Amino acid sequence: MSNRWLHERKDEHYYNKAKEEGYRSRASYKLKQIQNKFGIFDEAEKVLDLGAAPGGWLQVASEYVDAYDGRVLGVDLRAIKPLYSENVATIVGDVRDLEVQEEILNAFEGKADVILSDMAPDVIGEWDVDQFRQIHLARIALRLCDKLLKNDGWFVVKIFQGGEHNKYIREVKDMFEFVKNFKPSASRKQSAERYIVAHKLRPDRKLPREYREKGFEEEEDEPIPGDQLFWDEKE
Repeated sequence: MSNRWLHERKDEHYYNKAKEEGYRSRASYKLKQIQNKFGIFDEAEKVLDLGAAPGGWLQVASEYVDAYDGRVLGVDLRAIKPLYSENVATIVGDVRDLEVQEEILNAFEGKADVILSDMAPDVIGEWDVDQFRQIHLARIALRLCDKLLKNDGWFVVKIFQGGEHNKYIREVKDMFEFVKNFKPSASRKQSAERYIVAHKLRPDRKLPREYREKGFEEEEDEPIPGDQLFWDEKE
């Protein structure tokens, strides 16, 4: 990591702002801008944050959810440093596991009002592969909405623009009545990331299918993590 990159990042507005205001990441302001635009937390009591580390989105969600009656639950493979907020809890685990999903439902005593997903893969520097893996995680989050989100709930997910993102947006429209493609001003201008904001599950919704593209066939004996969510559709 170059000293120049570190210097530019430290000089960056939202990075400094997060430091000054006690947020764990600049991504906190992306979620604040999504809330200001769409009001996703306006009536929310139960919020699920997928890929929640280091906790910046948990901090923001906890500000909008009732301190006593609300619950913000973060799930990540990594432990999240405690936030010391009464309405925040975390689970270390893989949301693709059925046991973790049951733990989420038990913690909420039902389904979530809002599901957030800022999940991202470990990038390898090959754009086609990185973008495909990002969309794969986004499909996992979308499919989980069928089990974990209330019918009138909100879904916010990060994607990278690329060969798969238009197909993914169509899949979200097959699941939700309201769908918007939004880029917060807190996102870096050169970044390919976008946030899909969706509301109200369709009664006749179609769950996304698994997609494999050229270059992934040789890996079929070693499934991409999360494939088990799609196995019921395989022959």
